Amino acid sequence: MSEVTLRTRKFIRNPLLARRQMVVDVLHPNRPNVSKDELRSKLSELYKCAKDQVSCFGFRTQYGGGKSTGFALIYDSQTMMKKFEPHYRLVRVGMATKIEKASRQQRKQRKNRAKEFRGTAKKGAAQAKKK
Repeated sequence: MSEVTLRTRKFIRNPLLARRQMVVDVLHPNRPNVSKDELRSKLSELYKCAKDQVSCFGFRTQYGGGKSTGFALIYDSQTMMKKFEPHYRLVRVGMATKIEKASRQQRKQRKNRAKEFRGTAKKGAAQAKKK
């Protein structure tokens, strides 16, 4: 693995959301990009915290490569991260499970089939048409 350099800027302490937030510039010459998992571990070492308190997102590689810029949040504790971080980002880092649901098109079709009925019959309408 080649050398990776992290530079943080626009560092802000956000006490209301119990976190530190910053823009992260990643210098990675001779390498296409750096995984978010690797960035999380490097940031946790840099800011002396646990890896499961760090959230990285929004990274874009500059044209020509060698440099990426993104955003990082370092929460004061894992419970605060679970409280304030959006669910989809918790799923990405493995702190939550994805909620499985029917596709958007299927949900819309079920809604429209139920429109034909009134009252309590609507509940049975969705299941009856499935068979």
